[in-house]
Amino acid sequence: MADTTSESGEPVERLTIDSTFRNGSLAVIGVVSAFSLGFLSRWAGLPGEWTSSDIVAVLAITLGIAFQIKALADMLSIASLVLANYNRAIRLFKAGLILVAIGVIAAIFAEAVGLGGTVLRG
Repeated sequence: MADTTSESGEPVERLTIDSTFRNGSLAVIGVVSAFSLGFLSRWAGLPGEWTSSDIVAVLAITLGIAFQIKALADMLSIASLVLANYNRAIRLFKAGLILVAIGVIAAIFAEAVGLGGTVLRG
């Protein structure tokens, strides 16, 4: 915990986390973000026509990746050692992870019911 003073001069305690704990989370976020980007890159390079279900899935995946990258950028900041900032970055990463999963599941489901275009044809 770090002590700081408020504008009124009273001491305020700020909960912090250990940097080694943050570094582990940072590594996980980086690896998962790289896998997400790799999946999107591979999918975008597949030949064939895109359908509306592909576009919906890609939008979810892209938004999820944007959240993951924002979480990665937040975790690179020294301010992420403050517990509130760390928790915010983790929530953002989880939201991104869920969006990527929804996009992938939507694409696979669309392919399974015959509405998909390119996701499983690689």
